[in-house]
Amino acid sequence: MTTSDHRTGTGYPQEPSAGDDWRLFRGDGECRDVVFPDAPPWRRFDRPESRTGAKVPYPRPYLIGPDEADVVNAALLLRRPLLVTGQPGTGKSSLAHAIAHELGLGPVLQWPVNSRSTLQDALYQYDAVGRLREATLPHDSAGAEPDIGRYIQFGPLGNALVDRKRPRVLLIDELDKGDVDLPNDLLTVFEEGEFVIPELARLPRNHGPVQVQTDDPDKPAPVERGHVRCAEFPVVVITSNGERDFPPAFLRRCIRLDLPEPDEQRLREIIAAHLGDTALEQMDDLFETFLQRRTAGELATDQLLNAVFLRKGGVNLDAGSLLKAVLHRLGGAV
Repeated sequence: MTTSDHRTGTGYPQEPSAGDDWRLFRGDGECRDVVFPDAPPWRRFDRPESRTGAKVPYPRPYLIGPDEADVVNAALLLRRPLLVTGQPGTGKSSLAHAIAHELGLGPVLQWPVNSRSTLQDALYQYDAVGRLREATLPHDSAGAEPDIGRYIQFGPLGNALVDRKRPRVLLIDELDKGDVDLPNDLLTVFEEGEFVIPELARLPRNHGPVQVQTDDPDKPAPVERGHVRCAEFPVVVITSNGERDFPPAFLRRCIRLDLPEPDEQRLREIIAAHLGDTALEQMDDLFETFLQRRTAGELATDQLLNAVFLRKGGVNLDAGSLLKAVLHRLGGAV
């Protein structure tokens, strides 16, 4: 059975031409031993491991204006959460990783919020079923009952509030997608910098500290009488897509930062930072097309990065509807 090629109109697959070298998939049903080229820098997942075994993200260039950087610094100095808004693709989530990288604060603790997210899940999880199952198993007469700390795991917010000399960076991503009461639930934690694990608070008074599992498997945190309190308030970055308003009491406790869409000069700086200065050569038409199509919320900066990366790799973006597929609208019907 032959497969017709829509480019030639014949019943036979088109022979690859010199300009087709970038195509890995040809849609002709033939199996080939292809070599995958290097992925874009922002889509590489073979991350190195830190000494704790945690995956360390590649440091990605992040450019921000001096006015926006000053707002970030204000939040750092005041030990207040930073509420970041802006159109898709303006770098709201990436800002948390940029702060952690520049200040050497380790991997970012991430809490992606959805409609089912609760404050307790972000603070800690308790495996009551696992502990009950372990307690019912026969033990040696000399064997001690498994410590309850083995069945408690800090969540991203709980890890951020563990007592340590240097703060961690916590990204609360898309808080506006959570339950309407979630911002109010966070108020006390943000104000007091502490929370209580009831399962540990109920232990006998003579019970020593319980070692609770953190995001570092080799460094559990000692918890006394169920109380967890930070020594340094974490660097909290909260992102919002503006899908709903937050209560005034919550907003009062945050420093607000609205990230603007980058202008052409800033776009060129972003492209050069990610792909090198040579990536800007013969790309003027792409910049012009992107800026013409970009309206509020219609296109994101990473779409331009994708288009430049493809053309730099020899891809003919004028073929068919390829450019339209890469620079597609983000709002409305597809």
